[in-house]
Amino acid sequence: MMGVRMSSDLEDSAAPVRGQIRLNEPMSRHTSWRVGGPADRFFIPADGDDLASFLSTSTTCDHIEWLGLGSNVLIRDGGIRGTVVHTQKGLRGLQQIARDRVRVEAGVPGAKVARFCVRCGLTGAEFLAGIPGTIGGALEMNAGAFGGETWEIVEAVQTVDRSGRTQTRSADEFIVGYRSVRKPADEWFIAAELKLGVGDVSEGKTRISEFLERRGASQPIQSANAGSVFRNPAGDYAARLLEEAGLKGACEGQACVSEQHANFIINRGGARAADIERLIERMRRQVLVSQGVALELEVRVMGELAWAEEGFE
Repeated sequence: MMGVRMSSDLEDSAAPVRGQIRLNEPMSRHTSWRVGGPADRFFIPADGDDLASFLSTSTTCDHIEWLGLGSNVLIRDGGIRGTVVHTQKGLRGLQQIARDRVRVEAGVPGAKVARFCVRCGLTGAEFLAGIPGTIGGALEMNAGAFGGETWEIVEAVQTVDRSGRTQTRSADEFIVGYRSVRKPADEWFIAAELKLGVGDVSEGKTRISEFLERRGASQPIQSANAGSVFRNPAGDYAARLLEEAGLKGACEGQACVSEQHANFIINRGGARAADIERLIERMRRQVLVSQGVALELEVRVMGELAWAEEGFE
């Protein structure tokens, strides 16, 4: 795709990008909750080299956010001041590099990785079929499902920093915990090497089918949602606490707690990010008051409040 100079803000770049740069792009088009105000700049890199070039030559991207499938994030109605890098189209590389290893770029959906690994006769990545996001996001938060966690199968990662410099790091260079990964500031994951076991293709396909069936039976996958809202507290489940607090079906505007799974908020159509955020705070307060447990967000809140919402707490 040809480079596009759409603003004088980009005139300091040494060379045009090969991907797309869009100005004032509505984030509601790119998030699974279907909410979010505009980003100042929205960059869709053509590939990893294009991304590195963009980062190394642009001096205007004082703030950068990353987005894949748009799950697990709440982008506020005021949008994002800065640049959003959208990985889903340009960072899509996926290949088997050894008998028990696969290299996958950040924009590849977890479900696609799960199916690819099974077709290659590899085991250990089936749980990724239950993660509604990309590998980049899974690496960022150590996403997990059905008893598996992303970093359990990571051998090494490739990162890019604010200046566009890429490097390979081994998994043991990172401090990984439950839904958390500590990494250098202004350094982002762009690919990973996964180490897997060798197994039977048909058994792997069966496991994926079982996982997807369980997910469909327990989660509101047909409604606009962002995945689990809160992390599970130690020794307990956020969904249980929320349900016991009587929050199933609770609404703020068109944002409602799912009747199917109390740790999911669905957009029934027309919800704003502010509605979702108010409902999140209501859920957190009610569980704290009724059960004495302070729930921690799993969803990442990004962006600015709309001007009419100043004073929102």
